Amino acid sequence: MILDDDSAPRRRRALIIGAVVLVLAAALAFFMFGRKSESAGPAAAQGAKAQAPEVTVVTPGRQLVAGTVSATGTMAARIDMPVGVVGEGGEVTRVLVQPGDWVRAGQVLATIERSVQAQQSAALDAQINVARANARLAEQELARAQQLVGRGFVSKADVERKLATRDQALAQVRVAEAQYREALARTGRLDIRAPAAGLVLTRSVEPGQVVGAGSGTLFRLAKGGEMELRAQLSENDLASVHVGAIATVTPVGSSQSFKGQVWQVSPVIDPQTRQGIARIALAYSPLLRPGGFAQAEIVTGQVNAPLLPESAVLSDQNGNFVYIVDANDKAQRRAVKTGQVSDKGIAIISGLNGDEKVVLSAGAFLNPGQVVKPHHAVLGR
Repeated sequence: MILDDDSAPRRRRALIIGAVVLVLAAALAFFMFGRKSESAGPAAAQGAKAQAPEVTVVTPGRQLVAGTVSATGTMAARIDMPVGVVGEGGEVTRVLVQPGDWVRAGQVLATIERSVQAQQSAALDAQINVARANARLAEQELARAQQLVGRGFVSKADVERKLATRDQALAQVRVAEAQYREALARTGRLDIRAPAAGLVLTRSVEPGQVVGAGSGTLFRLAKGGEMELRAQLSENDLASVHVGAIATVTPVGSSQSFKGQVWQVSPVIDPQTRQGIARIALAYSPLLRPGGFAQAEIVTGQVNAPLLPESAVLSDQNGNFVYIVDANDKAQRRAVKTGQVSDKGIAIISGLNGDEKVVLSAGAFLNPGQVVKPHHAVLGR
């Protein structure tokens, strides 16, 4: 078969025309669908924002608030008074108080058997009478001698001897009286007495028990019933605490808090734990028991910090945090450190400058990066 010479050019022209048609079709499709997708992008974004949750935000600013440090520690008597045997001791005959009793200064807590001491005191009392009788006799003999010396019946040397005998008899009276008072004092020390008014904390003696100087502590008293919390503080926190600082103490297991005041700051830091002790004085309360555990918030002074309502501050296993809204209206998590909690709100010690837009509530339902619709509110309204 013989091909026409014009068939090859015609075939080539057909291919070129088909290619041009395909290019034009592709350009038309791109123009139509590309423009549509470009216009759909902003519309989709606007639709997403329209569906974003509405949140109320506040700009807290900064103000002077009380700075605090938190601490834990053990309750104890502010002045713990151990009471033991001060005399020679013996068998305990009576115990007159129980733990929890209030006692006055000098009150008898327990008594020790004293029959032997009573007989010794009676003997010394009799010796006083003997000494006084001898002194009276010596005084009478001296008076007679002084009457007879002028008549020459008694020499002056005899009078001087009578005078010395009288003085010796008077001295023996004073010695006997002193020995008797000493015996009474020794007998009195057989009464175990409270050294000051206070609250009986412990009792470790019973009737019939034999006690002596080596028996140790029989009673423990809290002077005036005053208690204290020995709060353990880190080296940095201890540096910010001063004597006279106000503190709020909450015992473990109790919802009630007690106001106290720091009365001593430890001058020594434990080289092992790098901690020191701040001693917080507290008035007596039945809920404050020595040996118990408690938490304290100590006011260290005023700091310039943001103040937020409690609803704005959240917490989880990673600590305290808030949600802020950035310039793109997206919620962002921000870790914060809280300070003093009062009726006005929670002080934010670190994490915020005060010019952020902080989500006031419903932060628990937000996720980092989520688009929101913020509505501004003013604190205090």
